[in-house]
Amino acid sequence: MDYREAYEFWLKDEYFDQKTKEELKAIEGNDKEIEDRFYKDLEFGTGGLRGVIGAGTNRMNIYTVRKASQGLANYINKAGTGAKGVAIAYDSRRMSPEFADEAALCLAANGIKAYVFDALRPTPELSFALRTLGCTAGIVVTASHNPPEYNGYKVYWEDGAQVTPPHDTGIIAEVNAITDFRTMKTMSKADAQAKGLYQVIGKEIDDKYMEELKKQIIHPEVIESVANDIKIVYTPFHGTGNVPVRRILSELGFKNVYVVPEQEEPDPDFTTLDYPNPEDPKAFTLALKLAKEKGADIVMATDPDADRLGIYALDTKSGEYIPFTGNMSGMLIAEYILRERLANGSMPKNPALVTTIVTTNMAHAITKAYGVKEIDVLTGFKYIGEQIKKFEETGCNNYVFGLEESYGCLAGTHARDKDAVVAVMCLCEVASYCKKQGITLWDMMIEMYEKYGYYKETQYAITKKGKEGLEEIAAMMEKLRNDPPKAFGDLKVKTFRDYKTHKTIDMESGKEGETDLPTSNVLYFDLENDSWCCARPSGTEPKIKFYMGIKGTGLDDAQSRLDALTEAVKSFI
Repeated sequence: MDYREAYEFWLKDEYFDQKTKEELKAIEGNDKEIEDRFYKDLEFGTGGLRGVIGAGTNRMNIYTVRKASQGLANYINKAGTGAKGVAIAYDSRRMSPEFADEAALCLAANGIKAYVFDALRPTPELSFALRTLGCTAGIVVTASHNPPEYNGYKVYWEDGAQVTPPHDTGIIAEVNAITDFRTMKTMSKADAQAKGLYQVIGKEIDDKYMEELKKQIIHPEVIESVANDIKIVYTPFHGTGNVPVRRILSELGFKNVYVVPEQEEPDPDFTTLDYPNPEDPKAFTLALKLAKEKGADIVMATDPDADRLGIYALDTKSGEYIPFTGNMSGMLIAEYILRERLANGSMPKNPALVTTIVTTNMAHAITKAYGVKEIDVLTGFKYIGEQIKKFEETGCNNYVFGLEESYGCLAGTHARDKDAVVAVMCLCEVASYCKKQGITLWDMMIEMYEKYGYYKETQYAITKKGKEGLEEIAAMMEKLRNDPPKAFGDLKVKTFRDYKTHKTIDMESGKEGETDLPTSNVLYFDLENDSWCCARPSGTEPKIKFYMGIKGTGLDDAQSRLDALTEAVKSFI
């Protein structure tokens, strides 16, 4: 049926509740809004669902969540692993508890036990919980750092990582096979609990999670020596990080942790923020104000589901707080872990650092310096989690650290997704080490630039909403794919890689080869002078993203080179 027919069906059929019908009745006559809500089904992609909350097939609501859960249940039961159960967590967004229960009760109605957290929890703790409980899968209800009108639904498999092939495509097929809402099962919570198919979890998982995090501390004696002096400002952005971050820092002995009071409590409207994203400098306004009042050494913010971390660090020379990108903070942790584990003999055999193709090239330099293997994967932390699983199954390498440019990293293997709680802990240890040496995190960053080169990266995104927007984004990708540029400004393209067609082209000789990563709609341009550019449509927002990186000889030179590359990319598209 077309979008008008779908709208009329939802408006009139008795299957849909009265609240849904009232919302749809209110947009009667607004054809553009009706089209946007019903021109397609909200896509269940390789990670799950994400969309604007509201009534309609192209919205996040109890019916689209139920459909996703029914498809997941069908896949699990066909695999014969339903007896293991599914763990479910949720964040502070609107409808998150309701969507979590909707998923749980659909699973229960299909004979699959749901383990549901008693309150909001970070995404990485869900990854930890499902492995601890021996579940076959996990669900997190979150839209991460998206604006407040969004929510989402992410699926994890038994290894603790977001689903990868063949499970992702298998689940997608089951979800897409559901064409009749009446075939989707559900039951009451009372009945599910009576049948032992709905179990609340909480403190027992929290305690185990904290113990695993502490195992990543390399020098507890360093923390102890400066715990009374170092000052930390933290904000959870109204999300899930508040309780676990404060707990881990307290148990490690840090005495001066100041939480931004205006952003401490859960708030689905994110009232104090334009955008709950640690990449947005404006989001740090209140935290930086508090930091200046307290004379803080480090300022940290986790996004609403606490899998991403943003930081500022004090530069004692200027008295200013310097923002760190996800690449910078990740490299600080990587340098510290590799250096100190080699120094104290705790580095495992065949160590490996895993990163993504759009993460800083400084990772190449650091891993080479310490004799650690670097493995590059596609964008998305699930591919880093997939490598951890491979290491454990084959014994080929031992995981020491993983990171991606989008402010996410993981120390340890307790989770298989990026973990901002362990990142906070690690950065506070690095900051403590610096404090003991009489330097700051910014001083350490400058030392790394001098040692490895002044690597700098940025991202340029174009937002195109609606059906027409998706078509425009597809056209941009096809233009780049079919007629790849030979240069961006003064930087020649050395190699062009198309991960959708698995084709590589040496732009000088014309020689073609094959990529060695899974199929993905990603285009990568390897440029001169250790520079690069990568284009990909966002998997969670109506955007096309361009990632870029360069290597300079100093801070100003690096910025100048990056600005030139950014302008060259903009002019081409």
